[in-house]
Amino acid sequence: MTDNDNTIFVGGKPFMNYVTGVVMQFTTKNMEEVIVKARGKFISRAVDIVEVASKRFLEGQIGIKDIRIDSEEFKNNEGRQVRVSTIEVVLARKQ
Repeated sequence: MTDNDNTIFVGGKPFMNYVTGVVMQFTTKNMEEVIVKARGKFISRAVDIVEVASKRFLEGQIGIKDIRIDSEEFKNNEGRQVRVSTIEVVLARKQ
């Protein structure tokens, strides 16, 4: 689920696992910033995770600092070049 200590990659695990991961980064690990990354079909899930974590669990404590969108190109299983969209949402503690 995490690569760097403060980065959460969204995939196929249950939704609340990711929300809990974001909340834990801010509460138990005392992080100042947490980055939620996703690509392709998981982008909408990443947005939902950010919204639930910031508006339901850590309301008033964290906010969106930055949103980065991009795309990556790679070869799929059939050997064709495909391009997939990516998103990174940077959450930060409110001062």
